Amino acid sequence: MIGTVWPEPNSSAAGSRTMQLIEQFQKQNWKVTFACAAAESEFSIDFEKYRIEKKSIELNNSSFDEFVKELQPTIVLFDRFMIEEQFAWRVAENCPTALRILDTIDLHCLRLARHTAWKEKRKFIEVDLINDTAKREIASIYRCDCTLMISYYEMNLLQQFFKVDKELLHYTPFLLEPINESDTAKWPSFEQRKHFVTIGNFLHEPNWNSVQFLKEEIWPRIKKLLPDAELHIYGAYISRKVEQLHQPKEGFLIKGRAASAHEVMLNAKVCLAPLRFGAGLKGKLIDAMQCGTPNMTTTVGTEAMHGDLEWSGLVSDDVECFTNGAVSLYTDKEKWLSAQKNGVQIINQVFNKEFHTERLIEKIHSLQENLKQHRHKNFTGAMLMHHTISGTKYMSRWIEEKNKKSL
Repeated sequence: MIGTVWPEPNSSAAGSRTMQLIEQFQKQNWKVTFACAAAESEFSIDFEKYRIEKKSIELNNSSFDEFVKELQPTIVLFDRFMIEEQFAWRVAENCPTALRILDTIDLHCLRLARHTAWKEKRKFIEVDLINDTAKREIASIYRCDCTLMISYYEMNLLQQFFKVDKELLHYTPFLLEPINESDTAKWPSFEQRKHFVTIGNFLHEPNWNSVQFLKEEIWPRIKKLLPDAELHIYGAYISRKVEQLHQPKEGFLIKGRAASAHEVMLNAKVCLAPLRFGAGLKGKLIDAMQCGTPNMTTTVGTEAMHGDLEWSGLVSDDVECFTNGAVSLYTDKEKWLSAQKNGVQIINQVFNKEFHTERLIEKIHSLQENLKQHRHKNFTGAMLMHHTISGTKYMSRWIEEKNKKSL
């Protein structure tokens, strides 16, 4: 596995997703090596504890070729398309029979297109997807043997709008343990809980935008209706501009990094997630459902999260409706309990770990057994890899030589 950053499951949903995959790979008795070119973080996992081999690598450096040639992995998973761009051609050259898998985490071109439409104060339309990020991301998908998609909405978008062959895609959402009666019995009751909560990594633009939205438009309205309520805001990598929003007198409290996302979610009565743009699955809403905490969110927030099941709270893109919905969840016990029950069904049915893991492992084995035929059918991918090796390879070699001269 080649990561964009070292896994931080307590900092982001992406970090949790990485660890879910590693857990399932290790259950197959596969040896997992995690390589990354990013600076090490004090919040990343203990690799020794999880029995994961750790390797620091460099961008634009042929030392990676030596490393991967010696390792000779049978499977290589790239964390996001930017990592595939950097390293896939080196893997293809040095380990041609290794199965190449891309994990998108979310569709970056979709998130960018929605963000652009929001900044321009208009509705997102499909033509917004035709951007440079899309060209890079779709090319990356074609170059790989299989791409893991956490969102069926994004999977359908790739097939219908971009005409990507479904054989190149595989739906693998978050892999979660089912919630049983003994779990729900430990949850604090409606009466025991208090205050609102929101949580999210502040390096992720949709999270920062939603906190601004809460501060400027939503929270003042909720506070007027519920004068004693507080909003507790948690998230990793808080900047000075986020800290400046801290207003205890208004009940708007910036709490910083949570030692345990589940602990703070368990004690809250309602989770707020007014996401105005974004893509993929929303970790904060998964955390809320796993803790029996109903939520108030937007249509972007619920996208690809609940199949045909009833949502675990209320949904609105209108400020007044969002406010009233949040207040009703906070004060109406019957509505709150119903939302909590819906969340349990969603976790147990949509994110069933056993079901999705079985399908993923089957897909991997099938690809390994028929890799040559699979690649023959994907001529577009072979063509793109040919041009990547011809172009990216020599640009990378040039950068490497330039770096040597500057030392």
